Amino acid sequence: MKTFKKYYYLPAPPEEVYWAMTKAQSIQLWTGSEAEFTEEVNTEFSFWDGDIVGKNLEFEYGKKIVQQWYFGEDNEPSIVTIKLHTDKKGTSLEFVQTNIPDEDYEDFTSGLTEYYFGGLIDFFEE
Repeated sequence: MKTFKKYYYLPAPPEEVYWAMTKAQSIQLWTGSEAEFTEEVNTEFSFWDGDIVGKNLEFEYGKKIVQQWYFGEDNEPSIVTIKLHTDKKGTSLEFVQTNIPDEDYEDFTSGLTEYYFGGLIDFFEE
């Protein structure tokens, strides 16, 4: 199992980034597909018609989102911690994900950067 940690910079204040990541309507805009999401602890969510599914663990408005992402039934749940820091360009988003299965790591993390964060960055740069 591996951990992935990366910083992404977004040209918008942390409150706007938080809003984009926690409202189903805006998630659908930047992912370009159906999303099920409620900003409530212990609710399950789904992005890209179920390509990413998990459970919400913690919300701190404008600052932090903690989630559990599922990698099949045989694997330990993966914990995702997203922290939003004010930066001179807007927001520095710190993304940490634990328990990524070794065999999925390369594909998964490149997909995250390309689609998940690529979509989010494009959303704010348009």
